[in-house]
Order: sequence, then C-alpha cells, then structure tokens
Amino acid sequence: QVQLVESGGGSVQPGGSLRLSCAASGRTLSSYTVGWFRQAPGKEREFVAAIRRSGGTTHYADSVKGRFAISRDNAKNTVNLQMNNLTPEDTAVYYCAADQHLILSSIRQSREYDYWGQGTQVTVSS
Repeated sequence: QVQLVESGGGSVQPGGSLRLSCAASGRTLSSYTVGWFRQAPGKEREFVAAIRRSGGTTHYADSVKGRFAISRDNAKNTVNLQMNNLTPEDTAVYYCAADQHLILSSIRQSREYDYWGQGTQVTVSS
C-alpha cells in the first residue's frame, strides 16, 4: 500500500506559478500511474494531469494543457505538477492519486484510482 502526501499549495496572483509535489511512502511511486485531480467549491472533482507507470506518457486536461507540466522525480519518490500562468479558475483543492493497474481509457476517471492524498489548497486571486 502506498501513502501519498501533497505539498506546495498556496496563494498566488493571476499569472503566477506554483509547483505541487506528491510524495509517496511505503512503495516506489514509479510503479504507479499517478494523477492529479482538483475540486473547487460546489463542483465535482476533475482530472488535471496524469503520468503513466509504463513509459511515463503524460496526459492533460484541455483546460491546463500548455500551462501545467507533470513529471516524476524518482530519486525523491515524488510526482510534481508545475503550474504556470495560473488563473482564478485554477483555484481548487488539488489531490494526487495513484494506481498500479489503470488502463489508458480510465486514466482520467477519479473512481479508478485506489490511493489518494489529503489534498492541498491552491488559491489564485488578485
């Protein structure tokens, strides 16, 4: 079983940047597909980005493509989400999730991930 802890959230002005990290303990995170999801108040949890366990292929929601980048740091057993050019619409609690057995068609489905972190708040406001 893998335990996940997110960090790096905070408050930033529009156009600013943040880097979120998802740190794992108990297992090597490189053997998991890892996704980032977010949930804004009153809205459903939505897919943001994912990186696959095999080959490291990355996937992004259209709303963040070109602004966000997901990557692995295997030495630190983390998966990072670099977020640039943030807008108020990016305000949400961000969660990382992991699963070892996801198929490609399920990678954007939060219900398919077995392990979740507690979330970190990102607020974009002027």
